[in-house]
Amino acid sequence: MPVQKVESASVVMTKDGLSRRLVHTDHLMMVVIDFTNGPWPEPEALQHHFHEQVTYVAEGELIFFCEGEKEERLKAGDMFWVPSNKKHGIQLLSERAKLIDSFSPIREDFI
Repeated sequence: MPVQKVESASVVMTKDGLSRRLVHTDHLMMVVIDFTNGPWPEPEALQHHFHEQVTYVAEGELIFFCEGEKEERLKAGDMFWVPSNKKHGIQLLSERAKLIDSFSPIREDFI
């Protein structure tokens, strides 16, 4: 059975205050993102990608922005999804946050 234990997972620091761990198959990817640099005074720049994305907020509070939608304040236990190529982003409201993202197809740029 494929398993990844937290103590042996490869952690990638993508920038100050942001790290990620991931697992994937040929067609599905899950990424755990830990933020430790909040709260942010402003939202991050909106981004887009051709991957479909669903996200679970495991810890913390944030504002979710999605092109054509009203902004939403989210907390632990909330979820959001992003269709392919739709601009989106967040603003961290808490000191720490943990998001669990799933992507289809997998994000080759993360591997």
